[in-house]
Amino acid sequence: MNSEVRSLYIASQWRATSEVDTIVSPWDGTSVGHLYRGAVQEMEDAIAAAYAAREPFRALTDAVRGGALDKIHAGLVARAEEIAVTIAREAGKPIRDARGEVGRAVHTFQIAAEEARRFGQGEQIPLDRIESSQGRIGITRRFPSGVVGAITPFNFPLNLVAHKVAPALAVGAPVVLKPAHQTPLTALLLAEVIAEAGLPVGAFNVIHTEPALGERLALDPRVAVLSFTGSARIGWELKAKANRKRVTLELGGNAATIVHEDADLEMVVPKCVASAFAYAGQVCISTQRLLVHRPIFDAFTQRFVALSRDLRLGDPLDETADLGPVITEAGGVRILECVREALDGGARLLLGDIAPADPRRIAPIILTDTNTEMKAEREEIFGPVVTLTPYDDFEEALDRANDSDYGLQTGVFTNDIHRIYRAFDRLEVGGVIANDTPSYRVDHMPYGGVKGSGFGREGVRYAMEEMSELRLLALNLS
Repeated sequence: MNSEVRSLYIASQWRATSEVDTIVSPWDGTSVGHLYRGAVQEMEDAIAAAYAAREPFRALTDAVRGGALDKIHAGLVARAEEIAVTIAREAGKPIRDARGEVGRAVHTFQIAAEEARRFGQGEQIPLDRIESSQGRIGITRRFPSGVVGAITPFNFPLNLVAHKVAPALAVGAPVVLKPAHQTPLTALLLAEVIAEAGLPVGAFNVIHTEPALGERLALDPRVAVLSFTGSARIGWELKAKANRKRVTLELGGNAATIVHEDADLEMVVPKCVASAFAYAGQVCISTQRLLVHRPIFDAFTQRFVALSRDLRLGDPLDETADLGPVITEAGGVRILECVREALDGGARLLLGDIAPADPRRIAPIILTDTNTEMKAEREEIFGPVVTLTPYDDFEEALDRANDSDYGLQTGVFTNDIHRIYRAFDRLEVGGVIANDTPSYRVDHMPYGGVKGSGFGREGVRYAMEEMSELRLLALNLS
């Protein structure tokens, strides 16, 4: 990476400060790039610029906003490989997965461009259902809520940013983005693309700063919507400080996948391996708990362990790497401590090295004989660790899946439509994924959780509703 120091993007201008941070690769500690770090003044300027942009941005037609999003979509396509390499280097994501993330972000902005053109479409409501309202009709339309404060995590430094920025731009809501401090370079590449889209001054702002300064987006009354993706602890703390703001929280998970005896193991096992260990398990909807019907438990376990053993941990820029490092050494230490706690409590290790030379480089770990009191089941591990548990009855599996503080998505493999609907009715999650893993997500579907996993929904059109208000015009034509 070159020695250029990247600037912040505030009020449609590139801003330098007196402090410079170096972003390093979680794989080998080498420098990925340098950028200026903002402080209180830069955050104030970004919020002020976004607040001032509310009316000019709202005044743009749906077609103009859609056209700007088309330009962003095209800009991402043109710079796709550059962005993918940056993701691989600063996030430690295998390059094949990094390219997939860029492709998803391209799709997210494409969807947003289409939805922006439909945003002004309202609904006509007959108000003459009662005699005293004869000659009246109602018309509804959505209007942008105001400034959106967006705080994003390290694990999808482009597409999870896109899931906040694209819907906001589609409705005409200015954005102040605080990306994860480990992976800000990707967000600044996106800012370079957005800077060429012709948006009003202040419509999009990016500030790299200390994590604690993100609190100002929750506290400042000029920010109307707070959209946060990250840890449950921080998310709920921010919500408590957000007062009357609209808040969307996409928090943690310890997702379960249920595999019933009628499932096709040739199809199921590879999907479960990918769901458990892709990006070293650093995905909110990674499979962390596998619940397998006892008649097929041994056969499933044998195949699952064999395929997992074949996965290659390596340099994220290596085209053959299946998984890379966890993002920080401290994160790796925490993951391994959770595994050791489970083993000390009676769990068995089916695969894995619990004492790697570098705690960031953790190969797949598979545990069995765990219980719901162990951190390996109860908490979000956010690492390449999965538990395998047999069950005797489908209701038992649903109960075990629900025995969690979290509720993002659950995968259910069965060919019985009645079981699928039973799971849909009983599982306490935001999404039930039938005949696939909880990792399944496409960018236009509603996505979000219940319980400790947050509330509100992402997915472009659904996020647009979170960032806008419904307004009624009641017309008296009599």
